[in-house]
Formats: sequence, structure tokens, C-alpha cells
Amino acid sequence: MFTLIGFVVVLGSVVGGFTMAGGNLAALFQPSEIVTICGTALGAVVISTPIGVLKATVGKVVAVMKPPRYSKTMYLESLRLLYELFQTARKDGLVAIESHIEKPHDSAIFKKYPGPSHEHHAMEFLCDSLRLVLVGSVPPHDLEGMMDSEIDVHHEAEGKTVKVLQGVADALPGIGIVAAVLGIIVTMGHLAGPIEEIGHHVAAALTGTMLGVLLAYGFIGPMSTAMEHGNSGEARYYSFLKAGVIAFAKGFSPIVSVEFARRSVFAEDRPSFAEMEAAVKGPKG
Repeated sequence: MFTLIGFVVVLGSVVGGFTMAGGNLAALFQPSEIVTICGTALGAVVISTPIGVLKATVGKVVAVMKPPRYSKTMYLESLRLLYELFQTARKDGLVAIESHIEKPHDSAIFKKYPGPSHEHHAMEFLCDSLRLVLVGSVPPHDLEGMMDSEIDVHHEAEGKTVKVLQGVADALPGIGIVAAVLGIIVTMGHLAGPIEEIGHHVAAALTGTMLGVLLAYGFIGPMSTAMEHGNSGEARYYSFLKAGVIAFAKGFSPIVSVEFARRSVFAEDRPSFAEMEAAVKGPKG
């Protein structure tokens, strides 16, 4: 939502300032420049980006348009999920959670918490880690190292999508210059024509430069930064899950284990201890 608001503010500021100065909006609409710049940028992305990263980038761009996933509500729901899993294992033995972590999409526990359950990769990370706790042959410090390694791999993979957009943002001013040069070449072919026609072609060429710079610094660049913040929040969520699992693997009680997880959340999204305690010990489902 805020991304779309930002887009409106950027576009409104440019268009508003241009019209206040007496500019004609029709002069900014140059289909040839749009085709040159957008087509060249798209082609460069296709050339430089593997298909898997390209698909992931599209998904990340869509996610940037949506509200942040990892809010205080999401963390509270995740704390309840962890607590119920740990409490079940503590009361009925580790084997009691085996069916839940083997098929989380069919689990009665996971179904109570749709927010975390929809984070498929994160839940796979959680369940794989709990399987190792269930096996019992991996010491907690080795399990922690293994989970850290997986978090690093995931974060590196997610970082590739940021590089795609940042690369486009870096290239767009140069592509705008290419479009402007092409416009000047066209202008040179009309020097013998009326002055109004020459002015029209020069304006079209300058519009290409403007469009490239505007897309780079007003839209694509900020989107790559927003995507980076989203990836950071996702990595923090994985670290949050890791903190709870490692604490439980070390033998801490369920409430203390989820406290370890709570402490690993960014301050602006972290529930208070009282909020967490009320959530995990209140009615579930």
C-alpha cells in the first residue's frame, strides 16, 4: 500500500511541477521513447538473469506492493505455534509432534495458525530443524550452525532479486541517453523542416533522458531498496524460528524457548513479554 502511495507522490510531483511551469502533458507522452527505454531494459534483464531468478524477482515485486508480512501480529501467531509444538512435545514426548512436522499442511496444530503456515519455505525450515531435534543425534550447537548456514543460503538467494532491480536502476539513465541520442539523430534528419517540427523532435529526445532518470531514481531504485528491506525482514523471521528451536533443543521449557524467539525480533515488531504470555497461554485456534 505505501509503495503505491509513494508511486503516486513521485508521479504527482513530477507531473504537477511540470504543469505548474506551464508544460504541456502531451509533450511527455512519447511512445517511441517509451518503447526504446522499456524494451531495452527488459531485454537487458532477460539477457542477464536466469529464469528462476527472474520468476522470483516478479514474485518479490508483487510482494513489495502488499503490506509487510512480518508484523507484530504475525510474530505473536508464530510464537503461539512454536509454544504449542514445544508444549505438545514436552507433555507427550517428541514423537507426538512427528506427524505434525512431517505433514504440516495436514496438521491440526499448523492449521490453527494460517499466518505462519502460509510461509511455506519458513515452515519447511522449521519442520526440517525439528526433525533433527526429534532424531536427537545432532547436538544443539551443531544444529545452530546448520540452521545459520541455511539462513545464509536463503538470504543469498533472495539477494539476487535485489541485484536484478538495482542493475536495471543503474542502467536506466544510460538507456535514457541512448534514447535521447536516437532522438537527436532523428532531429538531424529534419533540420530543413519547420522550426516547430525540429522543436518537437528535440523535446521527444529530452523526454527519453528524463524518463530513464525518473524510472531509475523514482521507481525502480526505491523498489529494489524496499525489496531489500523485505528480504531483511524475512531473514529475521528465519532467525526468530531458529532461536526458538535451538532453545528447545537445549532443554529449556516451552515458555522460555519462545522467549528466546521473541527476543530475536526487531524492536518495532517485537511483542512485549506480557503480550506473548497472554497469547501463548490463552485460547488457541
